[in-house]
Amino acid sequence: MSMDADPAFEALLGHLKQSRGFDFRGYKRLSLMRRFQRRFAAVQAAGFAEYQDYLEVHPEEFAQLFNTILINVTAFFRDEAAWEYLAQEIVPKILAGKTPDDPIRVWSAGCASGEEAYTLAMLLAEALGPEAFQRRVKIFATDVDGDALNHARQAAYAEKDLQAIPPELRDKYFEAANGRFLFRAEFRRGVIFGRHDLVQDAPISRLDLLVCRNILMYFNAETQSKILARLHFALGEGGYLFLGKAEMLITHTNLFQSVDLKHRVFVRTPKAGIRDRLLVLAQAGDVEVANQLGQQVRLREAAFDAGPVAQVVVDLKGELVLANGRARALVNVTPKDLGRSLQDLELSYRPVEIRSLVEQAYAEHRFIALSSVERRLPDGGVQFLDVRVTPLAENGDSVLGVSITFEDVTHRQQLQADLQRSTQELETAYEELQSANEELETTNEELQSTNEELETTNEELQSTNEELETMNEELHSTNEELETMNTELLQRTEESNTATAFLQSILTGLRVGVAVVDPQLAVLVWNRRAEDLWGLRAEEVRGKPLLGLDIGLPVGGLPLASFLDGSASYQEETLDATTRRGKTIRCHVTCTPFLGPEGKRAGVVLLMEEIGP
Repeated sequence: MSMDADPAFEALLGHLKQSRGFDFRGYKRLSLMRRFQRRFAAVQAAGFAEYQDYLEVHPEEFAQLFNTILINVTAFFRDEAAWEYLAQEIVPKILAGKTPDDPIRVWSAGCASGEEAYTLAMLLAEALGPEAFQRRVKIFATDVDGDALNHARQAAYAEKDLQAIPPELRDKYFEAANGRFLFRAEFRRGVIFGRHDLVQDAPISRLDLLVCRNILMYFNAETQSKILARLHFALGEGGYLFLGKAEMLITHTNLFQSVDLKHRVFVRTPKAGIRDRLLVLAQAGDVEVANQLGQQVRLREAAFDAGPVAQVVVDLKGELVLANGRARALVNVTPKDLGRSLQDLELSYRPVEIRSLVEQAYAEHRFIALSSVERRLPDGGVQFLDVRVTPLAENGDSVLGVSITFEDVTHRQQLQADLQRSTQELETAYEELQSANEELETTNEELQSTNEELETTNEELQSTNEELETMNEELHSTNEELETMNTELLQRTEESNTATAFLQSILTGLRVGVAVVDPQLAVLVWNRRAEDLWGLRAEEVRGKPLLGLDIGLPVGGLPLASFLDGSASYQEETLDATTRRGKTIRCHVTCTPFLGPEGKRAGVVLLMEEIGP
């Protein structure tokens, strides 16, 4: 079952949002599923519903889950060529548009453990100088992962983390302390860290540069659009957007224009369409801008109402949505008719059957035009109208309804009647031109369709590229975890070897025979003194029943079972025995229980000491 259709998965995502405030519903389902499955395996949960129950009982699991989902893969100067381009081309342009005292505002969105934010600080400090950097620059570094932000605020890194930093910058901006390298405090004060959710929280504004690398690729197309609208709002005029190598903005050219596609640098378009600006406004909550846009909408409505040609708009449900002033006068439409079905209005069948034209426009995805439609007036006069039915599409894609225009061409018709006999050739030429125009319109629609197919192919390739980049980062994260586990395993192996050698040394040094048996009385331990006494080597007896060994000690008379069932805890006995050399001795045997994990009895320990003949 796909995750989109799994109610248990959707319920789990809702539980995470309600209980912890993390909304993962906008993430790509396939990559999100892989990360949940890793936690399923770790806690041995069978499915989403069982894992949700586990979260409710074990709240500490939330931290492990979020660390798995929020892949914090970052580094200083990651993709070095792109950072070099930013330093040589973009930063100088930003500074050129500023006066010496203007502030410079930068946002590192999804900063993880801080390497990206401090990389920005080094670039700007190099371009401005230390004094101007501390006075003018503010770098806002945000992420949804609180643990990663705490790490970033400490600004302390291991030597291996600094390998990508040129030596001269490392010496200039870092200082060694307690085996770590700290980003210098005078530069660190210009970097402000805070928790921020790109999907839910209002964006930072008036930015000159916004760095958002390898974040958009984790979200689906709808959520990407919402985030990009917010990023557009956050940037000032001419502000730059720096993305990861798997992010291209093919379908968002109305918000951003490419500066260098190879290095994924874009610039905010100076003016967005009203639809995009409304989307930005909805995300940002700017009341003043809302009033301005509302005024523009009212202005458009007034312009539509004042149009010289009668025009009505019908939605996909067949209901009348708009009618301008000329339409109300020409085709007898009143404000009360707005919202009514087209088929209930006289307009639908007089002067022409409009409904069939609407269906034809929908079916053929093109405008339908009728010329000189005759209309009988109540006073007996005749009126001629040009009727045009045009599908209304959003961005040339989804059809929203149709626009129907009625143009009064009575005067033109009368002139044509008067001149018909003398203008036959002109009329023929006009018809040919009309036909050519329709062919041109059809060709244009075909070209548009081909362009849309190419855009769809580009989007699919983009999605595949994003998915591959996501898997690469997941593998990188998994490799780091495996390295940590391998280090811990080596350490534990060394500890185990040390403990084994220590125990072997003790057993070898004892001057009494030692035998340890398991609950089935099979030999586990047999020291060197036991070998000397009874003539059997440890490898010969290990794993074999003690009572079945051919030795000169009558162990069958010892109450070994009582040490296993808990009825005895200590016993000493002196037995007659014969050593491996045939010597008759008296052997003092001490029996105690062998305790395993949690204090449970796991066998019996026998100490055998020769006390004389």
